[in-house]
Amino acid sequence: MAIERTLSIIKPDGLQSGVIGKIISRFEEKQLKPVAIRMQQLSKTEAEGFYAVHKERPFFKDLVAFMISGPVVLMVLEGESAMQKNRDTMGATDPKKAEKGTLRADFAKSIDANTVHGSDSVENAKIEIAYFFRGTEQTGYEWKR
Repeated sequence: MAIERTLSIIKPDGLQSGVIGKIISRFEEKQLKPVAIRMQQLSKTEAEGFYAVHKERPFFKDLVAFMISGPVVLMVLEGESAMQKNRDTMGATDPKKAEKGTLRADFAKSIDANTVHGSDSVENAKIEIAYFFRGTEQTGYEWKR
C-alpha cells in the first residue's frame, strides 16, 4: 500500500460539540498521522472557492453558510491508503446511514452538520491540501507508535 496524504476538516459542529480531540484520536488509531493542522475561521470567499465544484447544486449556499458559521480544524493526514482510511473512518455523509463506530455515526447531527470533511480521491486530496496548506506547512517527521 502507498503512503498518501489527504485533507480532513473538522467542521463547525465538531468544534461546537467539543470533539476535536476524539476525532484526531480516531485518526491516529487508524494510523493516520496529522502532518499539518490548524484552526481557522473560513471566509465566505475561501468556503465558496473550496466548494466551487458544488456551485450549481441547491445546497451550495447553505453549505457555505454552515462552513463559515464558526471555526474549523484543517488537517493533512498521512498514512498507508490515507484517503480511503479517512473515508472509512468518517462514514457515510448521512449520519443516519453511517456505520456504527464511524465519526459521522457517533458525532454528526444531520446530513448538513456532518462533523467532518474528507477528500474523495487521491487526486482531489492533492488539490484540497494545496488550497489550504503550503508545502512548508506540512511536516515530514518520523512517526512511531
